Amino acid sequence: EGNLILSQPKTGNSIREVSIPQDAVELLKQEHAKHPDNPWMFPSSRTGEMYHPDSVVNLHKKILKDAGLEHIRFHDLRHTFATLALQNGVGVKTVSSMLGHYDAGFTLRTYTHATRQMQQKAAEKMGSFMAQIR
Repeated sequence: EGNLILSQPKTGNSIREVSIPQDAVELLKQEHAKHPDNPWMFPSSRTGEMYHPDSVVNLHKKILKDAGLEHIRFHDLRHTFATLALQNGVGVKTVSSMLGHYDAGFTLRTYTHATRQMQQKAAEKMGSFMAQIR
């Protein structure tokens, strides 16, 4: 009926601690200091309450447009994170747990995409291996 309802996440894996870089922690502390008595980290500037999910999606679209970037769905940021994390050496089990997945295979099948850079690194590794066995 168009009402926003706060509820528990879909699965127990959705409730988790996620490590983030210390620089991000500092930025979040600075943001929270702007409104220390508000329970929301990023309250709406209009209402002071939680942003409606549609507002977050619209803000995401505006940021992309203002930056001159092509549109990607807000949810696709999860796919981008997973792919870049794996590309930069983060283990699949770690990425899977950060995304709240029970099964690392699901993460690999659904949330990651081979990039040209990954393929190039694989070719270099195989080339090094093959050169050693000649």
